[in-house]
Amino acid sequence: MTLHSDMDEPVVAVVGLGNPGPQYEHTRHNAGFMVVDRLAVGFGIAMQERKFRASWGTGFVEGRKVLLAKPLTYMNLSGAAVGEILKYFGFPAERILIVHDDLDLPCGRVRLVRKGGAGGHKGIASIIAHLNTRDFPRLKLGIGRPLHGEPVESYVLQPPYAEDARTFESMILLGEEVVRSVLASGLSSSMNDYNRKAADE
Repeated sequence: MTLHSDMDEPVVAVVGLGNPGPQYEHTRHNAGFMVVDRLAVGFGIAMQERKFRASWGTGFVEGRKVLLAKPLTYMNLSGAAVGEILKYFGFPAERILIVHDDLDLPCGRVRLVRKGGAGGHKGIASIIAHLNTRDFPRLKLGIGRPLHGEPVESYVLQPPYAEDARTFESMILLGEEVVRSVLASGLSSSMNDYNRKAADE
C-alpha cells in the first residue's frame, strides 16, 4: 500500500543521467545511470532501446506502473530524450524524478529537491531548456569537487578517487534506497527522512 502525502503527485518516471558507452561506465558523471541500473535489476524491469534516444523500461512498483530511463544522447543533450519520453507518455514534469551527480555535495551525500536551477549541471540545463520548466524533482548524488587541480570537465568523466571508491559505491546503494522510498512514500516524506539524515551526519 502506498503512503503518499496528500500534497504529492506520485512519481511515475525515474530518469538517471549519464553518458552511454563502456568508457564512461564507472565515471562520476554516470552516477544516475548506476542508480537506475540497480533499480531495473531490483524491480525486474527489462530495459530496451527503441522509440526514444534512451534505454528504458516499465514495470509495476507499489501497484503503480513506473518508467525507468537512461538518456543515450550524452549528458549535455539529456533534455532531448527526456522531452521525447514525456511527450509520448504524457507525464507532467513534476512527476518525473531526475537522478544525477552533483559537484556541490561532498562525495557520498545525497539530497532530494522538488525543483530548482541547473547549478552548472549541463544535463539538468538541457532538461530545463527542453521542458521549459525548472519544476521537476531531482535526487542529487554528491561527487565533490576536484582535489588535485583537474578541470571539472575531465574530473566528472573519471572514476572516483581510490580513497572515495567505497563511499561512492555506498552512495549508489543509498540512491537506490531513496528512489524506492520516493516511489513508495512520496517525495515529501522521503525529503524529510533523507535530507534530515544527511543534515544530522
